[in-house]
Amino acid sequence: MAVIISKPGTDELGDVVDTLRGWQDDSAPVQLHPGDVGWYWRFGAQQTAEALRTWSRDGRVLAIGLLDGARILRLTTAPDAPRDEELARQLVTDLTRPEHGVLPEGAVNVEAPSDALVYDLLADEGWGTDAPFTPLLRDLTDPVEDAGVRVEVVGPDRVSERTAAQRASFDGSTFTDERWHAMAAGPLYADARCLLGYDDAGEAVGAITVWSAGRGKPGLIEPLGVHPHQRGHGYGTALTVAGAAALRELGSSCALVITESTRTAAVATYMSAGFERLPERLDRRRAE
Repeated sequence: MAVIISKPGTDELGDVVDTLRGWQDDSAPVQLHPGDVGWYWRFGAQQTAEALRTWSRDGRVLAIGLLDGARILRLTTAPDAPRDEELARQLVTDLTRPEHGVLPEGAVNVEAPSDALVYDLLADEGWGTDAPFTPLLRDLTDPVEDAGVRVEVVGPDRVSERTAAQRASFDGSTFTDERWHAMAAGPLYADARCLLGYDDAGEAVGAITVWSAGRGKPGLIEPLGVHPHQRGHGYGTALTVAGAAALRELGSSCALVITESTRTAAVATYMSAGFERLPERLDRRRAE
């Protein structure tokens, strides 16, 4: 049967998320994680549904993509489908034709696992690569050391501190209390934690959000931020360690994070928190 592209309704989001959760595995290449969808949920269920695409054959979902902005598709496939030729060729068709409702004309990016056939076929279509990203991983088999700073789990009483920390850490951030509550109301946040770090004076210095995909599966850091005036004091490392500990408590087998390779300070922070660098990955990019 043919491979069919679909946009899920809000009533189908749970099934899509469950499918994506089932694809997570320590042995798989770094890929789209349920936490990526959970973090996007800050825009609400309707917008999250609008940003998702699925590709199915005979009623079975074989690929899931998240439009993380109008021009970036974050894509992954079922564990047994990365080299499925029919799927890959349909993906290329849908990604390269704006009328199919995935990506517009002009410059666009596709993030896909490096072992996926679609990655190779897009190169055959003339797509190049973009700036590299560095994935990092920390195994959580053993207990995680103490973070060394005061860290608190964000509940309703700390939401304003959490969103203020995000806005301070990232230029142009639109994270508001309303968006935190929308994210927390989504089904994925039941397996997530937002943490705030504090200095000795009791001021919030940064925040981290971590997402579990279920017991025995990789967990994700998305995002981590430290206030610009508090950088260089080890708070990013401390928050990362605290996030790893939270993921271990949630049953995660390891903690994953991905950052731009050019953000050398971020890479160094994660490594100082016990993470190991994995091979760099490159998005496929159509320049025009």
